Amino acid sequence: MKPSDLLAALLVVLIWGFNFVAIKVGLQGLPPVLFTGLRFLFAALPVVFFVRRPAIPWRLLAGYAGFQFAGQFTLLFYGMKLGFPAGLASLVIQLQAFFTIGLAILFLGERPLLLQLCGALIAFAGMGLVASQLGAGSTMVGFALVIVAGLSWAVGNIFTKRIGKVDPLALVAWGSLLATPPLFAASLLLEGPQAIGTALLGMGWLSTAALLFQSYAATILGYGIWSHLIRTYPAAAVAPFTLLVPVSGMVSAALALGEPLQWWKLAAGALVMCGLALNQLGPRLLARYAAK
Repeated sequence: MKPSDLLAALLVVLIWGFNFVAIKVGLQGLPPVLFTGLRFLFAALPVVFFVRRPAIPWRLLAGYAGFQFAGQFTLLFYGMKLGFPAGLASLVIQLQAFFTIGLAILFLGERPLLLQLCGALIAFAGMGLVASQLGAGSTMVGFALVIVAGLSWAVGNIFTKRIGKVDPLALVAWGSLLATPPLFAASLLLEGPQAIGTALLGMGWLSTAALLFQSYAATILGYGIWSHLIRTYPAAAVAPFTLLVPVSGMVSAALALGEPLQWWKLAAGALVMCGLALNQLGPRLLARYAAK
């Protein structure tokens, strides 16, 4: 990988990790569903005017938009609104990798390797440690919502596999556009016009900055760079960079929000990272060893 592309990959890791801080800040002034809708409205505009809609059935695009964007981020935002810490959210949502494996077994006929199953068990042990240290009430509810957000992301991944090879930026932009109307309708129904009006009229610069970061840095810039890397290099050389996102997220939350890094957070992070590494890198290392 060229040094410039290596730096670009590390930039994406930093952006996606810090994005959890931006979510926490934005939620202080915006209701969760409205925040989600605004994020994807700005992510779609003006990009959709410059890229063609992917030549795929509307039902696949709707499924992708509904689970990858609307469902995942509404659940994630609600979980964090209910008090789940930003750093831990960046870690817990990575369970999507193992949910994706399970759904691929059920719906795509894929068969995981033993190493991947061992990785899943190690990562879920980390989640068990997180659950054992959380208090009752809203934090536990937030924890559950972030886990379900990971499941929604995994369902979105299955739709992505069904969609096949298309322009990733076009898929993101048009998926964002399609996710926006139901999100605004849900915000109107669940949060009410008064709450929406109050939030929009009272948006300060922090909420605005968090929203713009979400839409353009995390979505357009992040996915744009990621799409370039995926198309330029083998997936095996690019995918492991996602293992650094929880590290970036937890450090960013500690520095920007003052979230403490207790021993159990570090231990849970180590378990999840080991599980993810075994899932991502184990099969490739095993294949290399067998080829010798």
